[in-house]
Amino acid sequence: MKKEFKFFLMLLMLLLCEVVCAQIPIYLDETKDIEDRVEDALTRMTLEEKVAIIHAQSKFSTPGCPHLGIPELWMSDGPHGVRMEIQWDNWGHAQWTNDSCVAFPALTCLAATFNPNLSYEYGNALGEEARFRKKDVILGPGVNIYRTPLNGRNFEYMGEDPYLASQMVVPYIQGVQKNGVAACLKHFALNNQEYCRKEINVEVSDRALREIYLPAFKAGVQEGKVWTVMGAYNKFRGQWATHHELLTKQILKEEWGFDGVVLSDWGSTHDTHDAVMYGLDMEMGTRTDGLHYTEKMAYDKYYLAKPYLEKLYGGEYSEDTVDEKVRRVLRLTFRTNMNRKRPYGSFCTKEHYDIARRVAEEGIVLLKNENDLFPILPGKYEKILVVGNNAVRSLTVGGGSSELKVEKEISPLEGLRNVYGEEHIIFTEGYTSGPSKWHPHVAEISKSDSLRQQAVELAKSADVVLFFGGLNKNHKQDSESADRMSYNLPYGQDELLNDLYEINKNIGVVLISGNAVAMPWIDKIPALILSWYLGSEAGTAMANIISGKQNPSGRLPFSIPKKLEDNGAHFYGKLSYPGDSVNVLYKEDILVGYRWHDTKKIAPLFSFGYGLTYTKFEYGKMHTDKETYVKDDTIKVVFELKNVGDVSGAEVVQLYVGQRRPQLERPQKELKAFRKVYLAQGETKKVELFVPVKELAYFDDRIQEWVVDSDQFILYSAASAGEIKSSVKVNVK
Repeated sequence: MKKEFKFFLMLLMLLLCEVVCAQIPIYLDETKDIEDRVEDALTRMTLEEKVAIIHAQSKFSTPGCPHLGIPELWMSDGPHGVRMEIQWDNWGHAQWTNDSCVAFPALTCLAATFNPNLSYEYGNALGEEARFRKKDVILGPGVNIYRTPLNGRNFEYMGEDPYLASQMVVPYIQGVQKNGVAACLKHFALNNQEYCRKEINVEVSDRALREIYLPAFKAGVQEGKVWTVMGAYNKFRGQWATHHELLTKQILKEEWGFDGVVLSDWGSTHDTHDAVMYGLDMEMGTRTDGLHYTEKMAYDKYYLAKPYLEKLYGGEYSEDTVDEKVRRVLRLTFRTNMNRKRPYGSFCTKEHYDIARRVAEEGIVLLKNENDLFPILPGKYEKILVVGNNAVRSLTVGGGSSELKVEKEISPLEGLRNVYGEEHIIFTEGYTSGPSKWHPHVAEISKSDSLRQQAVELAKSADVVLFFGGLNKNHKQDSESADRMSYNLPYGQDELLNDLYEINKNIGVVLISGNAVAMPWIDKIPALILSWYLGSEAGTAMANIISGKQNPSGRLPFSIPKKLEDNGAHFYGKLSYPGDSVNVLYKEDILVGYRWHDTKKIAPLFSFGYGLTYTKFEYGKMHTDKETYVKDDTIKVVFELKNVGDVSGAEVVQLYVGQRRPQLERPQKELKAFRKVYLAQGETKKVELFVPVKELAYFDDRIQEWVVDSDQFILYSAASAGEIKSSVKVNVK
């Protein structure tokens, strides 16, 4: 009997083993091609499981497919750090003790470095942090074009020029995804203002769409091979951008060949039919988007949840429609959390802080430096007065979804004290914008007049005054969900600066901002630095630049107009920006940023690409390798660059191209190449830049094609859009 029982038990075990083995999907065999694994997994999923995997189960996760061993996908906000953990079904912080991060500089700063190699290091470090925090998708980078200096979210993006944004975003994506973490290119597309972002309908020409607003997305998809793309809140030509027949279905997926996941912004899905038919793959945030709660735990009621499932059962949609979405989600899964070869990541390491500091140092822009006020060498002054709330305010918090919980953050005041010694630094707030993490006294003082008087009094006896002002991440400044209300500085800073100058002419201004601001005092003050939201190493980087330990090499990624009306979006009045709450019409068309200033001959206060250093560079005459080029050629430009100053430094050489007699209106010139060149004192280097002839094309909306005219083109070597060094003419046939 015992033998019979053992035999029966053995047969039962073999049978169970056979059943279990039959259920083990082939996709677990990682020698198989990803597409084979995707197809195998798809055949094993029920219709309910397919629908479940394409919508959220919590604020930042989707459920996976448990019976096949497919894990949940976990996401985190970015784009310049891994956000703290959020609760399952609301926007409250989870209050974990292990969810801090390194705050990297905001993407305006990264763009200002004009250094694609550094962008790769940035992306890799961010990817390592996300991987260590067990994230599969980091929601960034953003590449929406800087159209107006009032856009509250410009600090998250890469400036006004589509070529610069394209060159900087590709290595960022590659760096992140090296770690088995998906970058998420956002917000697709035309999300260029926060005012009425969830209602506004954008009207823009096909030319401007193709030439200005889509190139960085295209580069991220085709060159960066990004794994996810996030839809935008706004409408475009009457249809919601997140599930848009032209944008998402035709251009992104069919024309560009995007093979990843299109996911919605949180609450940007509006309709089951359009979501099914026009390219949305994964729905996040609907009905629980933090702004318009309708009920708790509403995930099964999303447009791509039960409403879709019922229509599938009812035959309104074929199963092929959901299979296409599930394939993309499975592909993302095999690239991320089912890729057993991906590294483990790392977290708050010295290397990450070093990268954050280097990006900050290379991104800081020196805009004015009369009488060589900067650098201020240690020991030069006995008494340095630091004025301004931004010298002590935490600028890693706030701003909306890009808020961060940092392991450490060095304030500008702390950075200066570390360099010059506490005995030489005096601090006074000067103006107030609310409580500060570092300086508890700030919260106790609320009367701006008394703060101003105190600052002016202290300025009388100071050897030099350093004013730290600008914007912060308060609502209606550099912050998600609302645009700025004024081009001027807030909190009475303009008046304070005037008062300080009247008392002490030896004043250097450091503006911390993600946007251009009005500068009615610019002709008075001798020196000006434009800083950004620099993250964890902000104070160290600023002090290194101010003290001369590092030579500034940042360049403006956007133009700074003298007055708001000089900006192309504002020139045409309210309908062009911010719109009438229903529609916004991009009347400046392709003439965005420096293209507008050049072509309309409206001089900016500071040009795109502008920035000073503590040394000087001499440009040799530019020449090309030949005079005439044809379609498949690449134009080679050569000139010499010499450091004729007293210290080593870096120059960002820029190459712009204009066309002599275009068939359609074109900007006077457009950026087509750049390179950051490092030179020791007295050193000379030969600089070579390359422009494929096909990159001279414009989009002819009459025939819906890119066209290169047979014409004469003018190439300009330049230190900025406003500082041409030499030019050469070539013919294109």
